[in-house]
Amino acid sequence: MADSSVSSTKVEITLRLSEFEMPPMQDALIIGRKAPIGFEAARRMVDILSPNQYEVVKIQHPTIEAVVIRKALMQMVARDRLISLILEEGGKVANEATILKVQLSIVLCVSKSVDL
Repeated sequence: MADSSVSSTKVEITLRLSEFEMPPMQDALIIGRKAPIGFEAARRMVDILSPNQYEVVKIQHPTIEAVVIRKALMQMVARDRLISLILEEGGKVANEATILKVQLSIVLCVSKSVDL
């Protein structure tokens, strides 16, 4: 009896397209120690493309050399706390050669009671 089973392989591909932004980052960048751009190049890029909008912070970390953070975010969350959070989560996936674009969403929730 002949085998009539059919074999097939499928690949599902999902594309997300978005407008290219200048600078090519969002809220933050994580720059690995051996990434194509380093601390100085990131600082120059930020100064040229978005003066006074980002801060480039040199980091003492085994795999991460620097973090670039949008200054407006540091007005909502303390600078050191924000850097700590980015390193905590980004450090799990970053390696020495990566440059990771970070999108942050900060939502401030306020609740007050007033006397009537």
